Amino acid sequence: GYQMNIQELGTIFQQKVPVKIVVLNNEFLGMVRQWQQLFFDKRYASTEMTNPDFVTIAKGYHIEAKRVTKREELASAVEEMIASKSSYFLEVCVEKEDNVFPMIPTGASVSDVRLS
Repeated sequence: GYQMNIQELGTIFQQKVPVKIVVLNNEFLGMVRQWQQLFFDKRYASTEMTNPDFVTIAKGYHIEAKRVTKREELASAVEEMIASKSSYFLEVCVEKEDNVFPMIPTGASVSDVRLS
């Protein structure tokens, strides 16, 4: 989850680098949840997250920030982020059950890649 790397906001603020960050927020530890869904019969353990307000945290570091909750808002939000001359944090709220592919299961080879 993003909270594992949130200290990068302090580095961005201190060094004044124009980094663009996009967080896909499904309110889970996404890859762990996906593995539990696909390989452990949807037995979810310690993967659902109660997240802080990431946009407010980014703004606390003087980083421009926005949250997108609707698909139709995404294109304009990305354009706004790219047009910004400074650092920018974009939180994109996605469905909890969205999975990330391609992926290779543990112990498998590249020829065993899963596309869905």
